[in-house]
Order: sequence, then C-alpha cells, then structure tokens
Amino acid sequence: QLVESGGGLVQAGGSLRLSCAASGRTLRSYAMGWFRQAPGKEREFVATISRSGGSTVYADSVKGRFTISRDNAKNTVYLQMNSLKPEDTAVFYCAAGSLMGWESKGYAYWGQGTLVTVSS
Repeated sequence: QLVESGGGLVQAGGSLRLSCAASGRTLRSYAMGWFRQAPGKEREFVATISRSGGSTVYADSVKGRFTISRDNAKNTVYLQMNSLKPEDTAVFYCAAGSLMGWESKGYAYWGQGTLVTVSS
C-alpha cells in the first residue's frame, strides 16, 4: 500500500514536499513515479526515479522546479515542489512499477492521492 502526504494549500511561488510511504511493500524493489490529475483533465506524468535513485526524469512542465528523490532505508519517496504555480493545482499520486516511465500503465501500484492547491 502506498500512502501520499504533504499536500495542502499554498500561495503561488511557494513550496511543498510530498511524501509517499509504503506499507507491506519494499520500495527499493520498484521504480517510482509521481503523477497528477487536475480537475477535468487526464492524469499526467510528473516525475520518475530509478530503484537506486540514480536516475530521474521530469515532465517539461515541472523541470527545474520539482525534485523527486527517495530514501530506501525509510521506504519513502519524495517530491519537492518549488516555485509552485496555480496550474500545478491537482491531486498528486505516487506509483510503483518495475521500470521508470512516463506512462501510467507501466505502474502496478498506486496511492490514493494528495491534493495540492496553489492560489494566485
């Protein structure tokens, strides 16, 4: 089971750090991804990280502002979000899969999501 936390309301230009913790599953065995879904829109890729944490890939829309990281000892993955914009408002989901990727179908396990709201 994956559980996201850290969402909330923040002003534009602010920062949030999302966490994704696992229970009953060892995250070091999986590549991890963050996705988001804004109201009325499809779920979209945000970032992904390899099992070791040595490789990361970002969507162009968040590159330079968001950082994905992981602490396998704590069985947790993070998404540091800086310089937030109103268009970042969405439910953010973490996901675990066998390979890094930007397609949601490549991830077998998903959290329930955490809402991030960025006010202008």
